[in-house]
Amino acid sequence: MLWSEVYRPKGCGDIIGQDEVVRYLVSFADARSVPHMLISGPHGTGKTVAVECLAKRLYGENWKANTTILSAADLLGRGRSALETDERFAQIYRKDQSLIVNFKYIVKWYASMRPLDADFKLMVFEDAEDMTFEAQQALRRTMERYSTTCRFVFITIRPSAIIPAIASRCLPLFFAPLESALVRARLVEILAAEEATCPADDLDLIVHAAQGDLRRAILYLQIVAGAGKGLDLAEVTRSETSNVAASAFDAIRAGNFGAARSIVESLMIEYGLSAREVVHELRQVVRREYNHPALAIALADADCRLCHNANDFVQINALLARIAREVFSEESTAAL
Repeated sequence: MLWSEVYRPKGCGDIIGQDEVVRYLVSFADARSVPHMLISGPHGTGKTVAVECLAKRLYGENWKANTTILSAADLLGRGRSALETDERFAQIYRKDQSLIVNFKYIVKWYASMRPLDADFKLMVFEDAEDMTFEAQQALRRTMERYSTTCRFVFITIRPSAIIPAIASRCLPLFFAPLESALVRARLVEILAAEEATCPADDLDLIVHAAQGDLRRAILYLQIVAGAGKGLDLAEVTRSETSNVAASAFDAIRAGNFGAARSIVESLMIEYGLSAREVVHELRQVVRREYNHPALAIALADADCRLCHNANDFVQINALLARIAREVFSEESTAAL
């Protein structure tokens, strides 16, 4: 079994590195008053499990009955045929209606069901960035109409994808990447519990490669502990998305800006990365293969703008244009 599941937090007190956010969630549960929430942050920082722990503290043993978790990618990304064949929606799906109408009807049906032993239930949308503009617009009225019987929670890696009409109705909570010291301490605890060993150098490399993603760090740790000696951890930690990001730099150097833009946009559309995660992948390539101060400055500026919920695609395209102009133009190629 995956260690990331074995050591998944069981309660709010087990969540590490998010003390401020957890304090809010605990106070909501204890006061029996939960607002609509927009929960954002990188992968592996505890967003989904924190909502589950909130539900457990709020509802006790009946938390599953009072909590509906829906994947926006499942509801909207696979089309009408997927909804039609899904057992959860077999009695709700309407064949003669469009995908958006069915989405609205499914959400309304779940939201209108008052829980038997509580004042309201939780409806959680994972991967909320996959919800289309039309779907989010349809949700706005539903949130207003059923706010007494249902609280909506949106979990996303890209909060800028949520329209203002939805975001303004939600309390924003941000899950930051975990500090390296916390990740390392947690990995040491898991090694002790599993009676396994990992060289100190490999442990440092795992922490560095995870970049605050605890789930990824635990996955790498299990691979290293299970494989033993002879494993090239650097090769394991180099992901497919990292190779795609490297090809974007190759396209810019070749003067093909259009191809570079398509490659980077594919990281967000096909691989589901947020714009800040794309910047991180580009930064990893820069650390490995390039040595130019203008690259570091351009990446830092883009990351700063994205922290303020700027438009993802506009900022990423601006970043690529700046790199092409300041770093890979004929005048600056000699500096590489």
